[in-house]
Amino acid sequence: MLFRENNFFRGFFDGAFLYFFSIKIFQLPKYESELIMNSPVIKYSQIVMPQDANVLGTLFGGQMVSWMDIAAAKAVHRFLKGTPADAALTRAIDAIEFKETVHVGNWVNFEAQIVSTGKSSINIQIDAYKETKNVERLLACTARFTFVSVKKLQDGSYEKIAHDKNH
Repeated sequence: MLFRENNFFRGFFDGAFLYFFSIKIFQLPKYESELIMNSPVIKYSQIVMPQDANVLGTLFGGQMVSWMDIAAAKAVHRFLKGTPADAALTRAIDAIEFKETVHVGNWVNFEAQIVSTGKSSINIQIDAYKETKNVERLLACTARFTFVSVKKLQDGSYEKIAHDKNH
């Protein structure tokens, strides 16, 4: 009986440790060198239509990238409110990984969050989740984009500008 009680308590404490540890892991940055920013998660959704798919009926990778760029732009747009910047442009797609296929009729739900900033740069983590009739949420694609804040000049061109906002 004592052995069972010990196993019970051991299991209880292991479970409590795993729960605590999973909370801590969830809060860790996606990249070790960064701190998670206290920024909101911006959400955006698209349904996959036949014109978004290849001959196999799966979403074109380029269409996924385009939608991720829109999700990132939405997060950056909100971030730049109240700054001297007029807009931000995609500077780089630093990383992207396609994890699951997405089919015609599936929803793709995007979550974009600013994870770090520089003088003019803004780094955004974008996760795309597939939603089907049977699957509520499955990570289909994950990416890291860098945007740069710009100011429109009188001649219509743009120049990089500091957004004056530490995040």
